[in-house]
Amino acid sequence: MSKKKIVDAQEDSKGKISSVRFEGNKSFTPVKIAIKMAERDEIKNAHSVHFDKGKKYLRSDPDNKKKNNLHELAKN
Repeated sequence: MSKKKIVDAQEDSKGKISSVRFEGNKSFTPVKIAIKMAERDEIKNAHSVHFDKGKKYLRSDPDNKKKNNLHELAKN
């Protein structure tokens, strides 16, 4: 199975990433589903992060480019 690439993101009213869009898709995928995909290594440019208190987040992989960070994608 080939990994999917995140090309767009959406934020909720609090500024948190709420959904992402994968290359080739027209619709957005809820971030909770994307986190599970990242945990299964199904996303090529993002990973899941687990903080204390059990919270999980989706983060773009570090590459020194700000324009492809999830919050930057959500602003476009």
